[in-house]
Amino acid sequence: MERAADYPRPPRLERSARRVRVVLGGETIVDTTAAWRVLETTHPPSWYIPPEAFAPGSLVPAAGSSFCEWKGRARYFDLVAGGRRAERAAWAYPDPTPAFAPIAGHVALYAGRVDACFVAEERVTPQPGGFYGGWITAEVEGPFKGAPGTEGW
Repeated sequence: MERAADYPRPPRLERSARRVRVVLGGETIVDTTAAWRVLETTHPPSWYIPPEAFAPGSLVPAAGSSFCEWKGRARYFDLVAGGRRAERAAWAYPDPTPAFAPIAGHVALYAGRVDACFVAEERVTPQPGGFYGGWITAEVEGPFKGAPGTEGW
């Protein structure tokens, strides 16, 4: 069992060989064992997936960007599959800070904006709130930042 409160700040980057799958519009758009986890205090892990693991045409550049004090400037993507479009459901850091260089171009996504995300065949629960993109599994216990009233943690 992992406690999100024990994750470090600044965040830690960790390679994972566990199977990660993402389903949108009834279609599997990701199936990989080459993901990275970003572990940050009070957050469930965010999973970063190599762009080549996405089904062709499922990752579409979207407008806008944001800035993370640890990773740098992010760009956004819509996810498209099975007649469904999830707007700004994914993001990547094309040129991250040196500590996060291994995830350059890798794509993270909001579990709540797709049909389902799985880690080692366990269906994940999205991190509370609409701002953070962590994936909650049985191996990680909270409390988690993201719900109303947790912004100041």
